[in-house]
Amino acid sequence: MNSLKLSLLSLLAITFLITCKEKTTTQISQSNTVPKEKTDKYVEDWSSLGKHAESPEWFKKAKLGIYFHWGLYSVPAYKTEWYPRWMHFKDHDVYKHHLATYGEPSEFGYHDFAPMFKAEKFNADEWAQLFKDAGAQFAGPVAEHHDGYAMWDSDITPWNTMDTGPKRDITGELEKAIKDKGMKFITAFHHAKNLQRSKKLGEQVDESHFPFFADMPTSSKDPDLQLMYGNMEQEKWYKEVWLGKLKEVVDKYHPDIMWFDYVLGDIPQEYRKEYAAYYLNEAAKKEQEVVVVRKQHDMPLNMSVEDLEQARKNEIGTKTWMTDATISDGSWCYTENLGVKPAVDILHMLIDITSKNGVLLLNVSPKSNGTIPENQKNGILKMGAWLKKYGEAIYSTEAWHTFGEGPTKEPKGHFGNHKAFMKLKYSNKDIRYTTKDYNIYGIVLGAVEPNKELVLESFAKESILDVPTIERVSFLGSDEKIEWTYEEKKGLTVKAPSTVIDQMATVIKVVISQ
Repeated sequence: MNSLKLSLLSLLAITFLITCKEKTTTQISQSNTVPKEKTDKYVEDWSSLGKHAESPEWFKKAKLGIYFHWGLYSVPAYKTEWYPRWMHFKDHDVYKHHLATYGEPSEFGYHDFAPMFKAEKFNADEWAQLFKDAGAQFAGPVAEHHDGYAMWDSDITPWNTMDTGPKRDITGELEKAIKDKGMKFITAFHHAKNLQRSKKLGEQVDESHFPFFADMPTSSKDPDLQLMYGNMEQEKWYKEVWLGKLKEVVDKYHPDIMWFDYVLGDIPQEYRKEYAAYYLNEAAKKEQEVVVVRKQHDMPLNMSVEDLEQARKNEIGTKTWMTDATISDGSWCYTENLGVKPAVDILHMLIDITSKNGVLLLNVSPKSNGTIPENQKNGILKMGAWLKKYGEAIYSTEAWHTFGEGPTKEPKGHFGNHKAFMKLKYSNKDIRYTTKDYNIYGIVLGAVEPNKELVLESFAKESILDVPTIERVSFLGSDEKIEWTYEEKKGLTVKAPSTVIDQMATVIKVVISQ
């Protein structure tokens, strides 16, 4: 009996071992033939990142966004948003102002403005509604300028709006308010310039914002101060500060657009690739179509959008591009007695950019208490009122066969020509074109005199080549039946309504055969 039990147990043991071996062999075979499911769509390689659609449809259609330079530099409100740099140079007006108002920079450093940045009147919902009423389709903050101060609740640096000053998550409040209004959310980053790229006393490097001066907070060995002034070992700063902050904002606020100022090219490629892969992969997980905007040749154009500061193209862009410009005629941040551009000039800039497949990112300049000055609000609201009436000629449009006609010509170039761009003034002799579906919009940059005959020369056969069949012509904002004639050599002649429609810009809508 015992020997029989032993034999049965042996047989069962052998069967178990054979079964286990077959199962293990099957598992090994399956692990060799079935690849592990990948969670990342992009890898840290430009060819992989280049598969990202750099300009999704929503961005092409948006045409207008608003952002704002607001931070510690808004407290002194003197001369420029570069106050934190120039306050250290004894031959500069900013230094003299700082000395007279706050004392020696060695005794009252830039970081000492942090408790003074209260934002006590800031209301994210009011700002979001203002931007919505201005016609913006996306909005958001300069999340960090060159100055090392984070406008969000950061775990990386103590110099942030939750731990100092407002004691509020400014970016978090804005994200919720802006998205609740149906707009996309943008965060702008200038912090590539924050790193001190030279540690030789007195030596100044253009790519560094803060100077390494003896007996100044900028050369302090205090680890907290080093996080503000960018005074640390480069590799540590690249990985833990520059890259770390970007990943933190992606994780916390999921921006639809991340915009970068210049000096981005001084960040080693490995970190730029790591950032881009991280952002795009996180967006893909959320099925979020996002945009990366850069100024120089910092990232390839097959995965990013080109930005032109205070300038714009003088021809139709083959890709969607962006202009960033400020509503002011001076500093990007609020300063005492800051002047602003007339609303009509801002609107004309938007129309010109739209006619060339561009998008305008317009800057406003809030006060440190969290209010936006009335002259800035009035300017963007006037633009918004025009867009509410005639926005069909702007939103969701694209460039026609030509961007326009008239005597005013834009110069070439980037920021180097920004002064020439700022001097541009359009008139009702200038026309810009957009198109959508089977509609062509001719936008006259000004008021049109009653009953005036206008000739739209861009419809002439030698200009357009493939002449469209015109069904009807109207002026947006008028119910009058419009008289028009077409001649191949001359173009489209239209007679204006009997009353002026709009002083800022007048839209002629031409409907062609489907």
